[in-house]
Amino acid sequence: MDKNQVIERIVSILESVRDPEFDYNIVELGLVYEIRVDLERKHGYIAMTLTTPFCPYGDSIIGEVNRKLAEIEELEYIDLDIVFEPEWNPGFIEENPKEKLLKGGIFKERRNS
Repeated sequence: MDKNQVIERIVSILESVRDPEFDYNIVELGLVYEIRVDLERKHGYIAMTLTTPFCPYGDSIIGEVNRKLAEIEELEYIDLDIVFEPEWNPGFIEENPKEKLLKGGIFKERRNS
């Protein structure tokens, strides 16, 4: 698999994770901010958020994401970074977030700390 195929697989996996509070998947909700893949190092990076820092389903969502991402054989390690900058709001729900993730690996810009 090449880098784009691995990113497509990651997006597909993330689309299978639903936020039970809203009954949308985490990609549709705009909770995934960034995806990067380095196949040489077999390393992936995903920046995502939750609807609030106190999301009652946060642990469940994060656990499901980690379990499902472990299925990606091309990557030995995936750093799942839970961030709250920018703070999620319903305006992050866009018509075609999957296409934005696949094109650039970044959905919402966030400020570096």
